[in-house]
Amino acid sequence: MKTANNLMKEIRIEKITLNIGAGKNEEMLKKGLKLLNKITSTKPVETKTRKRIPGWGLRPGLAIGCKVTVRKDCEKLLKRLVAAKDNILEQRNFDNQGNFSFGIPEYIDITGLDYDPELRIMGLEAAVTLERPGFRVRKRTLKTAPVGKNHQISKEEAISFVTKLGVEVQ
Repeated sequence: MKTANNLMKEIRIEKITLNIGAGKNEEMLKKGLKLLNKITSTKPVETKTRKRIPGWGLRPGLAIGCKVTVRKDCEKLLKRLVAAKDNILEQRNFDNQGNFSFGIPEYIDITGLDYDPELRIMGLEAAVTLERPGFRVRKRTLKTAPVGKNHQISKEEAISFVTKLGVEVQ
């Protein structure tokens, strides 16, 4: 028998990951670190290459971008980020596991951020990971188990979760 208020079926935001790719440009990397710190007030980390690709001039250990993962006050941050996209997301932003990601071409569109001449115009990417209670079983150390098919988040459920936050999906 299904109940209308099944607490185990409630969807919540697990984390929001913000990412800026800088390539080999060290100056842009420093600007990206500063921008991510301004947006989240959390210290970002550099992303480094693992493979050697001589054609692109990449070697292992070379910093090519930066990222920050936010796990607290995710809903406030998500509303600020989606407002930069005029509260509109596309269906292709969602994957089949219920996660979604989108890009913001200019950081000045985010509410609460003003233009900084030192940073100039920069864009970033946001990836939002959704979860339900009980998803811990696939991450725990002892007795790891997969999440059941009926408990996984579908694309349609993620879209309905986002529309409840006031975001239009086209």
